[in-house]
Amino acid sequence: MQDKYVLLIEDNPDDVALTLRALKKHKITNNIVVARDGAEALDYLLGRGEHQDRDISFQPAVIFLDLNLPKINGLEVLRQIRADERTQRIPVVILSTSTEEQDITASYDLGANSYIRKMVDFDKFSDAIRQLGCYWLTLNLIPSHQQDTPS
Repeated sequence: MQDKYVLLIEDNPDDVALTLRALKKHKITNNIVVARDGAEALDYLLGRGEHQDRDISFQPAVIFLDLNLPKINGLEVLRQIRADERTQRIPVVILSTSTEEQDITASYDLGANSYIRKMVDFDKFSDAIRQLGCYWLTLNLIPSHQQDTPS
């Protein structure tokens, strides 16, 4: 389980801190890589830009993706993840404050594995993160070539 890691794509520093705090609280100690906008996330996943030397054969066990991102929005990030054979199988969980039907529908149409509404109450949010971490990092099986610590 320690070899699996999470890519958190989130621009809000408070939401990043809350997510990391929730994971730590529940002793989910896997590595967490944070991308703060859509362009940075795609560069990381596809080994471009400042991540051009990264071994992209090792991909995250799961991506937690916000929809409202600077540079490239979350739906476009998801579209590009699913369009590339190197990343198309990575589970993507949308974490968003939006409960708009068009956001939910578009996310699933583009291949999201799950859509979770970010909760304002920390205890509820923390429990949701615990459940996500336990499922995607412990129970869910991924192709063996995705399992490694990020560089």
